[in-house]
Amino acid sequence: MGHGASRLRRLVREVAKFGAVGGAGVLVNLLVFNLVRHVTDLQVVRASVIATIVAIVFNYVGFRYFTYRDRDKSRRTREMTLFLLFSAVGLVIENGVLYVATYGFDWNTPVQNNIFKFVGIGIATLFRFWSYRTWVFRALPARTTAPDTGSTAEQERNKQRVP
Repeated sequence: MGHGASRLRRLVREVAKFGAVGGAGVLVNLLVFNLVRHVTDLQVVRASVIATIVAIVFNYVGFRYFTYRDRDKSRRTREMTLFLLFSAVGLVIENGVLYVATYGFDWNTPVQNNIFKFVGIGIATLFRFWSYRTWVFRALPARTTAPDTGSTAEQERNKQRVP
């Protein structure tokens, strides 16, 4: 198999891991959203923002320690700053969709709230995937040394593959 097939396999694996963490994050987001709506009198978008923030924290932990655990960790402050910046943009996208549906179109039943919360999450997820992999959890540079010496990250990956 060529280099392209190897890159495609890595991308598929990355998307699967991102999807696993993101899917769990969506569940956290929707559960917290509905819990806050059930136990408080907060307006729908405010409840949604709280749920989004809880999911952002959950997702950071999942992405850093599962999806992108082999990525560059040397600049954690920069990573976290960019993660929060792009997460904030995702929060605006996600909750903007809910806001427009709720207050622009008066689609404000619990079912409609959940549908548009979910649609907003979907649209924001596309942005988050692109921004996190491009700017936040950057890949380590490709190895340029001779094949007989592996990089530390590559050695760690190889250790993880051994049963």
